[in-house]
Amino acid sequence: MSTGHQYVAGDQGIVTEQFFGDRIIRFLYCQVRESSPSLFQLATSRRVTQLMGALNFDLPIAAKLLGSKRFLRSCGVTLDDCVEPPEHFDTPRKIFERQIRYWDSRPMDEDPNLVVSPADARVLLGSLDQSSMMWIKDKLFSLPELLDTDADHESSPGSPPRAWSHELTGGDFAVFRLTPEKYHYNHTPVAGRVVDFYDITGTYHSCHPDAVIELVTPFSKNRRVVTIIDTDVPGGTGIGLVAMVEVVALMIGEVVQRYSSRAYESPQPMAIGGFLKRGQPKSLFRPGSSTVVLV
Repeated sequence: MSTGHQYVAGDQGIVTEQFFGDRIIRFLYCQVRESSPSLFQLATSRRVTQLMGALNFDLPIAAKLLGSKRFLRSCGVTLDDCVEPPEHFDTPRKIFERQIRYWDSRPMDEDPNLVVSPADARVLLGSLDQSSMMWIKDKLFSLPELLDTDADHESSPGSPPRAWSHELTGGDFAVFRLTPEKYHYNHTPVAGRVVDFYDITGTYHSCHPDAVIELVTPFSKNRRVVTIIDTDVPGGTGIGLVAMVEVVALMIGEVVQRYSSRAYESPQPMAIGGFLKRGQPKSLFRPGSSTVVLV
């Protein structure tokens, strides 16, 4: 496995990333996976993921740490733009599932034809077009496997399986990796109408970069939620079809769909035929870190 991972961070330039639970991930994906496959399979199961999530995120923070700038700084978290007051955040889960005043702190470009980031994340851009300068061969994922349109999936009522991978072949993609300290709501990257929505069963592998390289295409193996958005509709972004794939990971037991057309008010589940406004809250990872893939 690699000895380090770097990324470009705005004005800071190239930064070497410090990972949460780095030693555990390396141990699990090197030694355990190779020497005890059955134990590795158990460790990446839904039951163990839920248990680890509860132990890590639901135990109360000690009173002396509550609101501590030192504690929050160690996590890389600021509560300055949160909807709830600081005293609300008495467990790690509440911190990681925090809501922010994004309408004030994250102003969105008014150009209706721009795609916006769905999450606070590390971003990797690429293309599925072999003639593109950004073409990345099938290392991160295989599009048919990622969208899994040929396999059984839990599709919404009235939604027959469609070969979306054929319609998206040759498109561009972006992978957004959320780290544990990030704001864990996903927002709609485009405006358009939902033409399909379904869950795909799978495992709960880590989305740590070393695990991605070691495992090969975990985004196509983990449990995930697929939303297909048609943007070529009145009021849409006008860039064709967009697949938004929300991928669960180790200690991420579920993705909760809670679309709100205004702030976080009256959250609604995803429904085929519904119109999504660009930049609005769409879903929540519970909690930790995971990945969103846009195609």
